[in-house]
Amino acid sequence: MTANRKPLVRWLTLAGAAVVLLLLPPVLGIFFSEILDNVGMYILMGIGLNIVVGFAGLLDLGYVAFFAIGAYTIGVLTSPELNSNPLTYWQALPFAMIASVLAGILLGLPVLKMRGDYLAIVTLGFGEIVRLLALSDWLRPWLGGTQGIQLIAQPRLGSLVLNTQQELYYLFLIGIAIVAFIAARLKDSRTGRAWMALREDEDVARAMGINHVTTKLMAFATGALFSGLAGTIFAAKLQSVYPHSMNFLVSINVLCLIIIGGMGSIPGVFVGALVLIAAPELLREFAEFRYLAYGALLVAMMLTRPEGLWPEARRRLELHEEEEALVLEEEAKEELKEELSPTSST
Repeated sequence: MTANRKPLVRWLTLAGAAVVLLLLPPVLGIFFSEILDNVGMYILMGIGLNIVVGFAGLLDLGYVAFFAIGAYTIGVLTSPELNSNPLTYWQALPFAMIASVLAGILLGLPVLKMRGDYLAIVTLGFGEIVRLLALSDWLRPWLGGTQGIQLIAQPRLGSLVLNTQQELYYLFLIGIAIVAFIAARLKDSRTGRAWMALREDEDVARAMGINHVTTKLMAFATGALFSGLAGTIFAAKLQSVYPHSMNFLVSINVLCLIIIGGMGSIPGVFVGALVLIAAPELLREFAEFRYLAYGALLVAMMLTRPEGLWPEARRRLELHEEEEALVLEEEAKEELKEELSPTSST
């Protein structure tokens, strides 16, 4: 293919994919639109966690906390139960995103010197603190306690209220397009290269002049922003938010989908969300055995393809570097045996 035709083919492919995505809800119906909404929510969170874990190498097990902060902020500001002058969804959205970013910075400040398992434990504790605060009687007048928050405002476009699965699908789709574009631009930017340098070797990165404080805080803040956005749409979709929806397993599911899709890979987040979120719903015919079959498939995939279904090129090379080295070593041994064999000497 000539160089002039490649951009045309790329744009035609993107246009065709966009048309298919826009036609999915009316074609598939309510049930599959609900599945697509859940997949879209996890894609939003997955792209954010992919920045923190995949780009910057900061293991965050309390990622659901930012999701909860976005959802609760939109609930407090728009619900007439807790606010005498409730805002609309679009008016409250900037405040929810600012609160999520501030929470990301608040988490990042005390963990700047931590790495690996220690960082994971601290972030896990942060997620549990947020959940327990939402459950506490102390904050019940403001957060609703175990009863949660109801009557949350839904997004409106003029006279149109986005309150069905098909309509909210388009809101998720717009959010994913914006977030994926930002993540793709950040990946190849100076900030993205700084994140990857910290992931590979923090000491060397600091010796090269990278400010690890601002770089890490930027990663936490960006990931929190995307997760908070997903939380706001989730709260508007259900018109309610409960602390029991913000448990530890949400963070684990998001982490699993970026591992399955491929760490550091933006397309891998989409593939991982489809496999991890959509597959169990499509396997409902197997009843109670669906998770057994699903778990077996995941184990087999991780044994045979540990880099993920759509891995980043650099990570694929890293994971297969040892295999290539072993193959070269075996070839060298075979050549040495042939040289030292009696037949070759004679």
